[in-house]
Amino acid sequence: MKFILYTIFSFLLLLSFSSKAQNAFSIKGSVADTIAASKLHNASILALRAKDSIMVRYTRADQQGNFAINNLPEGKYLLLVTYPEYADYSEPFTLGAASPAHDFKRISMLLKSRLLADIIIKATPTAIKIKGDTTVFNASAYVVQPNAKVEDLIKQFPGIQVDKDGKVTANGQTVSKFLVGGEEFFGDDPTLVTKNIRADMVKEIQMFDKKSDQAAFTGVDDGKKTLTMNVVLKEDKKNGYFGKVDAGAGTQGFYSGQLMYNKFQNKEKFSVNATLSNNGRTGLSFQDEQKFGDAGTVTVMDGGGIMITTSGNDLYYDGRGLPIARSGGVHYDNKWGPKDKNIINTNYKIGQMEVEGTSNSINQNNLGTQVNTTTSDQKFNTNAFRQKLDVAYTINIDSISNLKVTMDASLRDLSSNTDRVDVIDVDGKLQNKTNATSSSKTDQRVINASAFYTRKFKKKGRTLSFLLSTNIDRATKDDYQLQIAETYNPVTGLLESTQTVNQYKPAKSNTTAFNSNFTYSEPLSKALSLVFNYGVNVNNGESERLAYNRSGSGQYDLFDPNFSNDFTLSQLAHQGGAIFNYIKGKTTLNFGTRATDVQYKQTNEFTGGVFERHFINWMPQVTYQYRMGTQATLYASYNGRTQQPSISQLQPIRDNSNLFAQTIGNPDLKPSFSNNFTAYYNVSKALTGQRFYISGGYGFTTNGFVPNQTTILEGVDRGKTTTQTVNMPDKTPYNYNLSVTFGRKIWGDVQAQLSASTNNNVGYNMVTKVSQNVPTTQLNESKNGSYSLNFSLSKYAANKYDLYLSGGPRYNIAESSLQKQNSNSRGFGGNAYFGYYLPAKFQVVSEATYTYTGAAQGLDPLSRTILTASISKMFLKDNTLKLTASANDLLNQNTGFNRSINGSIISQSSNTTIRRYFMLTVVWDFNKMGGATKK
Repeated sequence: MKFILYTIFSFLLLLSFSSKAQNAFSIKGSVADTIAASKLHNASILALRAKDSIMVRYTRADQQGNFAINNLPEGKYLLLVTYPEYADYSEPFTLGAASPAHDFKRISMLLKSRLLADIIIKATPTAIKIKGDTTVFNASAYVVQPNAKVEDLIKQFPGIQVDKDGKVTANGQTVSKFLVGGEEFFGDDPTLVTKNIRADMVKEIQMFDKKSDQAAFTGVDDGKKTLTMNVVLKEDKKNGYFGKVDAGAGTQGFYSGQLMYNKFQNKEKFSVNATLSNNGRTGLSFQDEQKFGDAGTVTVMDGGGIMITTSGNDLYYDGRGLPIARSGGVHYDNKWGPKDKNIINTNYKIGQMEVEGTSNSINQNNLGTQVNTTTSDQKFNTNAFRQKLDVAYTINIDSISNLKVTMDASLRDLSSNTDRVDVIDVDGKLQNKTNATSSSKTDQRVINASAFYTRKFKKKGRTLSFLLSTNIDRATKDDYQLQIAETYNPVTGLLESTQTVNQYKPAKSNTTAFNSNFTYSEPLSKALSLVFNYGVNVNNGESERLAYNRSGSGQYDLFDPNFSNDFTLSQLAHQGGAIFNYIKGKTTLNFGTRATDVQYKQTNEFTGGVFERHFINWMPQVTYQYRMGTQATLYASYNGRTQQPSISQLQPIRDNSNLFAQTIGNPDLKPSFSNNFTAYYNVSKALTGQRFYISGGYGFTTNGFVPNQTTILEGVDRGKTTTQTVNMPDKTPYNYNLSVTFGRKIWGDVQAQLSASTNNNVGYNMVTKVSQNVPTTQLNESKNGSYSLNFSLSKYAANKYDLYLSGGPRYNIAESSLQKQNSNSRGFGGNAYFGYYLPAKFQVVSEATYTYTGAAQGLDPLSRTILTASISKMFLKDNTLKLTASANDLLNQNTGFNRSINGSIISQSSNTTIRRYFMLTVVWDFNKMGGATKK
């Protein structure tokens, strides 16, 4: 209810602004060619403030050349009209009580080629320019407050939105890369640019689709693009230093502090940052953790084998538990020599995070007529420490070739302690109970190095590149595990049996990989090119995991061969491919295939057994792109891929990490093949902020991998489940998705956006029940999907207010063929943000997030409103000192709740998390770029 009142209040506030604006002043007219008298439709019309030429409003002429601008405030103006190949037209005018409207009637434009020598047209810089595929926003045409950041500047750009976390969206697409002067800045984290660089340092911001490195080098468009913004600094702002210091203390012992210092000297950049907090602030953003996480994480699985992941975000806080974060980093990049022949970019990062908390989870597994419910209560404590150094050096050998050498080294230590109690009920009756205590410590060292040589030839489009890379990964792990598992009679409720596991499990893994790739591109005609690549990959690894039981002496000295293993791995892969690239006019077409021949050998050092596989992976691809203009694109693609079973899916290894839920391998697994189709259409108009985006996808898998879960219903192993991956040759899992977004300006400068989306996934799994030693297997078909609708309104006025409202319903689908009742549920999510500048340099900010999760089978509905609020006071002439009093989770409703539904399994959890607290924060921004800061 409070969220609804808050939303209504904010919405009425928007209407009040709109109502006020409708009483403002207006202009109108038409644009035509002086000689031919033809209508110049789509001409740019800008109303500029006379005293400083800052843009107040803008529009485009319609098909008849007519234009109108409403909601103009009283004052003196310059009208600026621009049209390609025509001389700019400008004319002063005044709006006031005596002249509330101004009619320019017909404005006659002159072709530049017809201008006489004595005709002088005084031009004024425009707010937005379109240069090919690049949209350029002129920073001087927008009003920002003193000490405003880049984030405050881009909020005023039409079609651009910035959310509370600093995520930038342009015409419905996420801006995932930010550059400063064309170079990556401190790990390519957008928020380090948008929240720290002052707006008054910026000359312009360029927005474009950045091509992949390979496409930029070869000149062959591969369809891979990243929406990018490049912040171009003013010439007098490229030398000096800037940064900020903030410190906050709150109730219940919460605190937060951060330092950032940046020094720019021509082409040389130096930056340092540090963070210390226990309120969830970890320093670098999630995007940056992904970018600069360790290149590979080796995990020694409980059952043996090697599993490599690449997330590397130990220091990312996901809301579970209470964290203490300490992090810092140093960045340096420079260019020197003739024509910037030498380029270096390096980063060093160090961080530690401790998280402590409790959690409760409920998992319902619906097995036809039987429902297994597992309730788990857990207490956990984790400590992660990481250091990483990376260096990239590029030398432009000559005008046609260069060499780039990279190296990174990381050190990672992770320790955890967990106490857990699991209770399994079958149809509401106690069946199993497990008390488990575990502790582990992992140490990892990783080194990566690569050399990338590129060369262009005289013939345009003919290129050659060669890549060599190596990876060395070493990890050790010490794991202690104590389990007491009890089985109960479901009829009498009496304890039937008890099993105990008390083991020490030391493990280690070593991986060394060498990769090479040769790429050659050759133009076959003006429109058609061929890109050929070939590479050899060698991977050697060792994985050892031992198990020792505790003896009567209290020492872990009784070797357990049943749960110990030692494997060595050697893999040799040859990869080759040919991709044709066709570019003509507005059309780009890519098609071809890649293939990988893999020889895989794994040796069990305990038994001497050898597991070998030889297989070929096919990866066909087709990409089509049609650019209907600088701001309209149609795209479609197909990708196929052979999927080989993983080591953990193949290996028949015993695992006792959970006595009632175990996974076994299946050496008879065959490869599957996935097919994925995607398409989208995007059109936007930068000047009006209107945008339309529709995208969809469809995928299916033949001979797919599905789980077969076997549950024992009787005897001493009652309740034990064993999961094994099997092929599904007779059924085809598939999925699809569709989303539509439309946005435009309404009520003057209010940005409105409507989004609708749906997705659905149809999958399969096998359910096997064992009764009286007789297994019965059934095929289960599950359908999971959702329908959602969202509507948002936003309005930003520099030095005045910042408003944002969004919300919409969601309907989740969860159906299972073996379950008589479905688990479909309804939901609703909404967000409201309100920021207002008061007299005497005060600012108030409030944000509310409302979530409603409907009831599912056996689970109650839940609703919550997370409300934050703050009031700030700016000090000093340029607002560089700010004092803020803030309240987090003002209604104290954040319980760390989460619910998900996947096929016949419903999962729900709640955990310790950061709840209500109050904090007082002081922030000091300092800046000395090019001498004294201009006011």
